[in-house]
Amino acid sequence: MPRPLSNPPNPWRSTVVEYLGEPPPAPLRVHEERARSILSQNESEDVPFRFSLNPYRGCTHACAYCYARPTHGYLDLGAGTDFDSQIVVKVNAPELLRRRFERRSWQGERVAFSGNTDPYQPLEASYELTRRCLEVCLEYRNPVGIITKGALVERDLDLLTALARESHLWIALSIPFHDPHLARALEPGAASIPRRFETIRRLSEAGLEVGVAVAPIIPGLSEPEVPRVLEAARAAGASHAFRIPLRLPREVAPVFLERIAVLGPSRARKIEGAVRELRGGRLNDPDLATRMQGQGPRWRAVEQLFSRTCARLGLETHPHSPETTAFRRPPGPQGELFF
Repeated sequence: MPRPLSNPPNPWRSTVVEYLGEPPPAPLRVHEERARSILSQNESEDVPFRFSLNPYRGCTHACAYCYARPTHGYLDLGAGTDFDSQIVVKVNAPELLRRRFERRSWQGERVAFSGNTDPYQPLEASYELTRRCLEVCLEYRNPVGIITKGALVERDLDLLTALARESHLWIALSIPFHDPHLARALEPGAASIPRRFETIRRLSEAGLEVGVAVAPIIPGLSEPEVPRVLEAARAAGASHAFRIPLRLPREVAPVFLERIAVLGPSRARKIEGAVRELRGGRLNDPDLATRMQGQGPRWRAVEQLFSRTCARLGLETHPHSPETTAFRRPPGPQGELFF
C-alpha cells in the first residue's frame, strides 16, 4: 500500500526549478509505494506501443481532459482534485525495470514513458525516477518513447542524446493549444505553451528528432489552433506530428465540463455539443476500434486540416518504429539474480 509522507519533497525548491512553472494551488500530498511491477502491457491495437512505464500515479499538470483520471479509483481516490494533488510515487521503479530487462523473455521492445501520467511532472525534479529509468534503458540499449508536457525533459538531454545514438528514441511534446490562456484554463499545472515550444527547440538543437502531439483536439474549441500549433512546432524544429481527438471516459467528463464552464455558458454548451457530434451523440466512445477516431463531417474536416498542414510544413505523420532493436544485456553477474 502507498505510504503517505508527512513532509514530502518540494520540487519548486530544487536545483532545477527553472524547468517548472508556478506551484499548484491545491496542497500537494505524496504517497510512496514499492510497486510489484513497473511495465504495463497494452493489448489495444489502436495504441502504437505494447509496454509503458509510469513512475507516478496522478499528475499535478491537472489537465481537465486526462484519460488517466479514472485510474485513481483503484486507490480509493477521486478522479478530480485527488488525481491532481495526491500523487503516488513508485520509488523502486528503476530496480523493477532492471529486473524486467534481465528476464530471458524480454526481447528489447520499445518502452513508452507516459502511457498513463506524465513522467516529467514536477515531482520528477525531486525523485528523478524517470531519469534513473532512462539510465537503465541506456545501459541495456532498450528503445524508448516519450510524450510529455514537461520542460523538465531538458534536464536529461545527456541521456536522451545517448539513447538516440546507442539505441532508438522517439520523443514528442504534447501541445493541444496555441493560445496560452486556453491552455492555462484546461491544463493549469503544465508548462506554458511558449515554454513547450522552447523545449522542442532545445531538443532539436541538441540533435534529437522531436515531434508534437496535437492531442487532444477538442471540437468546438481547439480546431482553429491546429495549424498554429503545427506551424510553431515546425518553426521550433519539430520533425513529426500526430493528433488524437478528445476522449471523455465516465469519470473524466464531469471534470472537463466543470472546467470549460469558466469559458462562459454559451461557449461551454457549444463545446459539449461539438463533442457529442464527434462521438455520435455521446461524450465518449469506449470502443477500442474507434475511440482514437472521431466521426461526422466536422472531424473529417479536422483530419484534412491536420494532414494538409503537415504536408505543407513537411512534418512526418507516421514516424517509423525501429525494425530491429539494439537491446543487449550488459556483461556481469547481476543477470544471474533475476532468472
